[in-house]
Amino acid sequence: MIKDRSLIVIGGPTASGKTKMAIELAKKLNCEIISADSRQVYKEISIGTAKPTQSELQAAPHHFIDHVSIHDTYNAGIYEEEVIEKLDKLFEKNNFVILVGGTGLYIQAVCNGLDEFPEITEDVRLYYHNLLKDKGLECLLEILKAKDPHYFEKVDQQNPRRITRALEIMHNSELKYSEMRTKNKKIRNFNTLMFLIDIDRPILYERINNRVIEMVQNGLFEEVESLLPYQDIKATQTVGYQEIFKYFNGELKKDESIEKIQQNSRRYAKRQMTWFNNQLDSWIKIKNINEIIIELENK
Repeated sequence: MIKDRSLIVIGGPTASGKTKMAIELAKKLNCEIISADSRQVYKEISIGTAKPTQSELQAAPHHFIDHVSIHDTYNAGIYEEEVIEKLDKLFEKNNFVILVGGTGLYIQAVCNGLDEFPEITEDVRLYYHNLLKDKGLECLLEILKAKDPHYFEKVDQQNPRRITRALEIMHNSELKYSEMRTKNKKIRNFNTLMFLIDIDRPILYERINNRVIEMVQNGLFEEVESLLPYQDIKATQTVGYQEIFKYFNGELKKDESIEKIQQNSRRYAKRQMTWFNNQLDSWIKIKNINEIIIELENK
């Protein structure tokens, strides 16, 4: 068994069973859990982000869930700094800490660090937010192709956040986004063991569809209704919320909004799997927790 400081990363798409596996492993190792989920970090959005239940949170100590408000400025760079600081404290108590989530950028930030990019002003964020809202993703893709053809060919062209981020970063720079991405790994004072949940797509999609129904039964529409005054805030522009905003704004019927959440959640999961599969050199595919235990014992 490993005796040095080790960060055990459990990654996978939404609804793949990451939370349950992380809690089970945390109990076995008597260690704590850090969430790598860019949506669960916000206090006001809970049902639609599939946060761990109160009983799950009590089963093992969790960090970076309900961490900030949707009104706060928060990003992967801030997350990186805060998690590294938290890890130093947690490793004083135990050689193991579990990092669990499906936000690739957050996982990358902790394990390898992020590239240094120019600061993005609120005016620039608002410009591209409105451009996406008014003219759609195709408009942003045309701009990206003109500014950085290399990154245009590599980026997930169905992911508005990545496309918008690249344009925001290039807005006041003479460099292309692809030129600014050095991919230089930062030196960390801990080992990293990365496990990817391997789940068949039909099973995953069925889980996603069922989870959305469960969210609705648990009060998702009521939660979104309480957020109507904040529907233009970036944190609420996410799957499970934007579709119901459209229902309350008269753009979709209730059944249509539920179907849209299921569809967009499946697409989100597909993008997550694409990201993880592109990083497979770093990940060990697993089906269950026993495979993690065996791997740890053999290290």
